Amino acid sequence: MPRASLWAHRDFVKLFAGQSISQVGSRITRTALPFAAVMTLGAGPLQMGVLSGASAAAPLLFGLFAGAWADRLRRRPLLIGADLARAAVLACVPLAAWQHWLSMAVLYVVASVAGALTVLFDSSYQAYVPSLVEHENIVQANAKLALSDSMAEITGPGAAGFLVQALTAPIAIAFDAISFLVSAFSLALIRKPELAPERAAHSHILLEIRDGLRLVWRNQYLRPMALRSATAAFFMGSFGSLYPLLTVKVLGLSPAAIGLIVSVGGAFAILGALFSERVVARLGIGRTLLAAVVLSAFTSFLHPLAHGSVLLCCVFLCAGQIGDVVWPALNVAEMSIRQAAAPPHILARVNSAMNLLFTGIIPVGALVGGAVAGGIGVRTTMLIGSAGYLVSSLWLIFSPVPALRELPPTNAASSAVT
Repeated sequence: MPRASLWAHRDFVKLFAGQSISQVGSRITRTALPFAAVMTLGAGPLQMGVLSGASAAAPLLFGLFAGAWADRLRRRPLLIGADLARAAVLACVPLAAWQHWLSMAVLYVVASVAGALTVLFDSSYQAYVPSLVEHENIVQANAKLALSDSMAEITGPGAAGFLVQALTAPIAIAFDAISFLVSAFSLALIRKPELAPERAAHSHILLEIRDGLRLVWRNQYLRPMALRSATAAFFMGSFGSLYPLLTVKVLGLSPAAIGLIVSVGGAFAILGALFSERVVARLGIGRTLLAAVVLSAFTSFLHPLAHGSVLLCCVFLCAGQIGDVVWPALNVAEMSIRQAAAPPHILARVNSAMNLLFTGIIPVGALVGGAVAGGIGVRTTMLIGSAGYLVSSLWLIFSPVPALRELPPTNAASSAVT
């Protein structure tokens, strides 16, 4: 467990500060890019679907390769390069608007390239943190970064709305480009030396990707977490895709009411991030992960059970958002176990494999959920989604993960295979 506060760790503070600003900027673009398509270019439903797909395709097409590349190179220079490249790519949007040649084709390219660079950054970033802080401070580091992420989820969309209204959507995206420059600068200020990566026994990238997948499957901690994540992603995809239909079509709520409900979830997430490290210390990291999965599953049932007046529906939906309080603890526990269970030279490939299992399966669940809901209704399909998410916890229950009081030692993690 942590021996000293990471607020006294200068290099970590630099990383935290840069990422906090960058995370807010990313939320601005996530909101402003669709607005640029709709408000500036008058995009229709098909064009918006293509724009959304351009961003979502990057993890599927590029994720595993990004992890392999991140394991071949020092992570900090890769992170700086990815930030600078993202700043340049996003700057194309306000520049194109200024020169009057902004088009949907430009937005498609920006969305896809920025998405690929983000995948590369995330794979490297998640692998870089354990090399920056001591092993016993991994949980503390992830808890603080989770708080940064939760704060960005609250402030980013609000800032985006103000900037879009005051300065137009393309100009709002310029603020995200600046945030990536700040992130790159903060990373450049880090002084802790980074060891050169170990050379793989073979140089073919497909074989290196295979090694990452093999470790995930063979490790006694990573395999149940991966299976749990994949199962949960399928049912979450089904549940999440139907949420707008439930709130707007079935319950008849206004956009303002829905926005308020989502904000309640964000507030709970911030609260959870503040206490996630203490929860891990009290329950143990394995039990924290299991408890967070089970609690978030039970609260998800409250959403499709919402009924009655608008006020009563809002009460049900806000109560369902209580589950967001455990999301930071869930992410902190899962990421920390992953970082400890995978040897440093292969961690980026493990991260990319685990991320792909989650992000790649969500669209499949969304497609299946939409098809099923057409036959049995939105509420019933969402209840099935909640039940499936709860069942996903069985992968953890019947595994060694709940017995983990603390992180496995680094020298033991590499041999924890079955």
